[in-house]
Amino acid sequence: MIVIIDQLSKNWIKSNFILWESREILGSFLKFSYVNNPGIAFGISVGDWVVLITVLSIFATFFIGYIHWQEQNEHMLIFLAFSFILGGAIGNLIDRSSVFFVENYVGVVDFIDIGLGMNRWYTFNIADSAVTVGIVLYLIHSLSFQEKNDLSNETG
Repeated sequence: MIVIIDQLSKNWIKSNFILWESREILGSFLKFSYVNNPGIAFGISVGDWVVLITVLSIFATFFIGYIHWQEQNEHMLIFLAFSFILGGAIGNLIDRSSVFFVENYVGVVDFIDIGLGMNRWYTFNIADSAVTVGIVLYLIHSLSFQEKNDLSNETG
């Protein structure tokens, strides 16, 4: 579902905005701004390494998929966390994989623009959000189970 929502939102932005166009959604705090991110998370440039980064992303996505499959019978929070991470990884990988098929690769579509006034913090997409939510869920699970294990070791 994350992949579908991510791809639909990116297609909607590409169809309804011109590159670099920005529209306020919640004042200056939240804008939709159509940009292409040829790098990785948070606009970090990878320069001439885009093909290598894409190949590594493919392997990482398969690895996350494997872990997700392995954890399918574990705690629901872990399963949900890896579902979000995997969905987000696939969503961005779809965009990034065009580096192999399109001569003028421009990057992953980002459009959720957060900041105040002229101070913009991040521009990202649904896939990035899903990965972030998945990581937070994983950390919550890890910390809560670590705390429970620590308590059981103290009483046992």
